[in-house]
Amino acid sequence: MFLGYDNRIKILDFYDAINMNSIRLIVGLGNPGREYEATRHNVGFWWVDTLAQDHKLNFRMEAKFQGMTARGMVHEHELILLKPQTFMNLSGRAVAAVAQFYKIPPAQILVVHDELDLPPGVAKLKSGGGHGGHNGLKDIIAQLGTKDFWRLRIGIGHPGDRAEVSNYVLHAPRREELEVIEPALWDAHRVADLLVEGKMEDAMQKLHSNKAR
Repeated sequence: MFLGYDNRIKILDFYDAINMNSIRLIVGLGNPGREYEATRHNVGFWWVDTLAQDHKLNFRMEAKFQGMTARGMVHEHELILLKPQTFMNLSGRAVAAVAQFYKIPPAQILVVHDELDLPPGVAKLKSGGGHGGHNGLKDIIAQLGTKDFWRLRIGIGHPGDRAEVSNYVLHAPRREELEVIEPALWDAHRVADLLVEGKMEDAMQKLHSNKAR
């Protein structure tokens, strides 16, 4: 028996609503080059690299996007992963290029980045808000023309002196910091299925209550 026209439209509308809530682009922020690989500013790269490895996706350079991309199925959803290669201050160029090409609205973009305002060992999810002095976020907001995209914030702590921030983020975490940053990254990976599906409230509840471990 075939579905009636009205029922078929309702079902298609239902799946459209699900798709509108899902994340289609995950951006890991960092700086390109071996000298920056282990630095605090590159925790966004670390997170998307692990997600790609878990799902057997390979990054490749795409000059038109000014970044490295990996595409494929993640938790049964078609997903694009992006690592801008523009250096942090110009990250928005790569994000906007991918978003415009694939017609991805800001609400379906998740940006993974280091967060000075959270201590090492804490990972939090939020939508919208300012850039908090983070130059990568600042450029993404400028290029997209909106603050309304999702952010996965990986705490790295603050050096205590504003003048030391640039030097701090461009150095590797101390051993005791890394010992708590890595579990926080894994906590965020354990809610990746919820993030991709757009179940943000469930992801927040699990991540913020440390039930991910």
